[in-house]
Amino acid sequence: MSAERVAIVGAGAVGCYFGGMLARAGVPVTLIGRASHVDAIRANGLFLQRNDFEEYVRIDASTEISSVRQAAIVLLCVKTIDTETAALAVAPHLAADTLVVSFQNGVDNVERIQRATGVPAIPAVVYVASAMTGPGRVTHNGRGDIVIGPRSALTERLGRLFEDANIPCRISQNIDGELWTKLLMNCAYNAISAITHSRYRDLTEDAEIQNVMKELIREVVAVGTAAGVVLPGVEELIEAATRLGEAMATATSSTEQDLRRGRPTEIDSLNGYIVRRGRELGIGTPVNATVNAVVKLIERQSQH
Repeated sequence: MSAERVAIVGAGAVGCYFGGMLARAGVPVTLIGRASHVDAIRANGLFLQRNDFEEYVRIDASTEISSVRQAAIVLLCVKTIDTETAALAVAPHLAADTLVVSFQNGVDNVERIQRATGVPAIPAVVYVASAMTGPGRVTHNGRGDIVIGPRSALTERLGRLFEDANIPCRISQNIDGELWTKLLMNCAYNAISAITHSRYRDLTEDAEIQNVMKELIREVVAVGTAAGVVLPGVEELIEAATRLGEAMATATSSTEQDLRRGRPTEIDSLNGYIVRRGRELGIGTPVNATVNAVVKLIERQSQH
């Protein structure tokens, strides 16, 4: 196994899951996150629960962003609303050859990181259903695979790291299309799961909700195509969205988890992004605009 140290900035559900899988395989990993999780992980290890195992994983943890200094690879797992802030905090501690990988939702994080700091980052598309179920405890509910690209010596190096840790990783020559496909899935599921507090299975089994999700998908495809992104056909994407819901049947969306906990959501980088890009490109997005507005209202009310 690689001796390269990995630092994970944002020790939430995504960061802890992948950090735990890497550490379990022998990769030296440092999780950087909130004190409540860091204290628990330092005391007992990270509790990682999956259908096929549950165990405490020994792993370094810190609240200090300077802990990225020894890492060869930095996975940025913060919310999209914190992209620039986190990138600016991390940048002074990076070596010239440190790899920064965006493990975030949305399609424009790499550009935002580079614009804010001048640091080039590698985009990653992450499919995983996981949730923090207590301090230092992460529960896996479905999938757990990654897409990176385009193919290069750096992405091949990353691919080997993940595959050796039993994390499926695919390298794509159309990474923009992959990012937009993930955005499409998030636009289809996240807001509706959040508004209704429903698991994905409930959404896939309701015919009327399925019709709404299909309209959300059609709008995303129209905007992406107008923006020059190469995407699969609408019907193929609708089928893929259904398969995703079946594979992550017991999951709720990260947006639902944020609303339930009274935290800011990433909706501006999901359905909100489609609304803004559609407006710029002259493409109507009424269904995305509707669910975006409802989530924003709930978000504002939950923070009062």
